[in-house]
Amino acid sequence: MAMAYINIGSNLGDRKANISRAVALIADIADGQLRCSGYVESDPWGYESQSKFLNVGISFPTTLTPESLLEKLLSIQESISPDAHRDSSGNYIDRTIDIDLIAVDSIVINTPRLTLPHPRMHLRDFVLIPMAEIAPDWRHPLLGLTAGEMLAR
Repeated sequence: MAMAYINIGSNLGDRKANISRAVALIADIADGQLRCSGYVESDPWGYESQSKFLNVGISFPTTLTPESLLEKLLSIQESISPDAHRDSSGNYIDRTIDIDLIAVDSIVINTPRLTLPHPRMHLRDFVLIPMAEIAPDWRHPLLGLTAGEMLAR
């Protein structure tokens, strides 16, 4: 069974409630116990906003393929908030919930629909801090570094 690593963020509404709802729905598709990091608060990444994000990382065992897991995560995200994550120009905007598939074990995938590990995870402290907490020994299959080592860089 593979281990999936997810990052969940929210910067609109009751951020903790939004994240808790996402975690509960993800628990329903997991094939075992979820491990959840503490909250990380950060400024929005890639755009300007006064609304700070709360993020958590979760990990759980799964028998789903990465592609099937992505579809289920996107469906959960849509069920919480169908609002777009980008404006008409393609720029990021504030959002009620954002669920990102960060990695599945050491699987490397690069298709138009899915890239694993997440292609910008190493640039985002709000991903690396939770990842270092929930999976301190996981190594990026392309960079060969743990989340803690990526943070130190």
